[in-house]
Amino acid sequence: MGVMGTMRSVLTLTGRVLNEVVSFIVFSVLDLLDVLLCFVYKVADFCIEAEWKPCYCSSAKEAITSSGKILVSEQGESKIVCLCSSKLQLEDISDTLYTRPSLVSEISKSTVKELKRLKVEGSMIRSCEKVKNGTVRSTFTINSTIVEMLQGKIGGQRSHPIPRWSDCDCRACTSWSSCKETLFVRAEGAVEGINAKEDVLFIHGFISSSAFWTETLFPNFSNAAKSSYRLFAVDLLGFGRSPKPTDSLYTLREHVDMIERSVLETYKVKSFHIVAHSLGCILALALAVKYPGSVKSLTLLAPPYFPAPKGEQATQYVMRRIAPRRVWPLIAFGASIACWYEHISRTVCLLICKNHRLWEFLTKLVTRNRIRTFLLDGFFCHTHNAAWHTLHNIICGTAGKLDGYLDAVRNQLKCDVTIFHGEDDELLPVECSYAVQSRIPRARVKVIEKKDHITIVVGRQRAFARELEEIWKKSSG
Repeated sequence: MGVMGTMRSVLTLTGRVLNEVVSFIVFSVLDLLDVLLCFVYKVADFCIEAEWKPCYCSSAKEAITSSGKILVSEQGESKIVCLCSSKLQLEDISDTLYTRPSLVSEISKSTVKELKRLKVEGSMIRSCEKVKNGTVRSTFTINSTIVEMLQGKIGGQRSHPIPRWSDCDCRACTSWSSCKETLFVRAEGAVEGINAKEDVLFIHGFISSSAFWTETLFPNFSNAAKSSYRLFAVDLLGFGRSPKPTDSLYTLREHVDMIERSVLETYKVKSFHIVAHSLGCILALALAVKYPGSVKSLTLLAPPYFPAPKGEQATQYVMRRIAPRRVWPLIAFGASIACWYEHISRTVCLLICKNHRLWEFLTKLVTRNRIRTFLLDGFFCHTHNAAWHTLHNIICGTAGKLDGYLDAVRNQLKCDVTIFHGEDDELLPVECSYAVQSRIPRARVKVIEKKDHITIVVGRQRAFARELEEIWKKSSG
């Protein structure tokens, strides 16, 4: 046993070192490739769309906010770039969008001091300055790309520009552009006003769609549940069959506003249960805090909660946890590509999402329709702009807010909180759920053996449907 244990330890250590070495080489190459692609896309955008498109490789500018206006200063010049702060606030934008040091520079001792300086300059640091009339102004350092995108929001109006050349322009992806201002909602179950007890809102995770619920859970709910509850599954802004505006920064505020407009207001929802997966858990918490008297139960699946250690910047810490820049496991490699490389991830979307009809056809041809392809459909139907900003502004950008949300759920809400987590989840470890429980002691954590980030639902949908029904029944009693 001793020899076997030693051999196992040696193999584990060897594998870890090999992973570190290969990861360093691969991601160093990707750093260079992303820089090259930055130039390639600038040229392509100019040739195809007749204008340069900003990216987050651009420099920072100083923004001064006052009276709902954003005054930007650069090289001695000042201009107002936004007249309405009700639609978007600078605090909604994550610094991880433009503060992502390369792997080489990050580990190089000679650049430590420079990295600290860049980190300070690239962060949205508020400092209050008193002006002559006694009012208070706040200064931030923001990326010039955000300034360019804010210019399109003057007056708070949505222009719904045409899709980028690198995005899909099929009818399914652009049908919303002319008139639709709400999310795609799949509503099933009881009829309002006849026998509906309560409502249930399902929120999917990152790069997914409402089909994650409607193809798994909805067919497996009992007749009693279908006759008692109205079930609402939404495609989040930028995903599935929902609007994918190219002028959106996909902030928490925008996602929550769209859910309110599309479900709570449209269907006159007064009280409701929430079931959310992964990234959707953050939106669920934001909704619960906003409607503390309306939420009957809160069911979270694999919540992405990483409490930042003291002295660590929460947004940057979370980015490194969910995207560790490692080639193994593969799900971590994919997350690292999506999170660290703006132009490489745009290339992936160009190859996959723009041609989603072809990939869907090939998938069905190869499988001969023996399996449902709803997971791939959800992955294919999004834009790079939606995925990039949602990942950074929701998962990373809310890192400093989650403690407050969880405390509010603990202190202000009386609803049941149940957390499910797959034992083999390689993207978000089980520790995330236990961290939530440490913040909300009444929360119940259920670890599902031999299940991962996806199979926590897919493959056990019948059992999970029964578990949800029990939660709703208990919470309604």
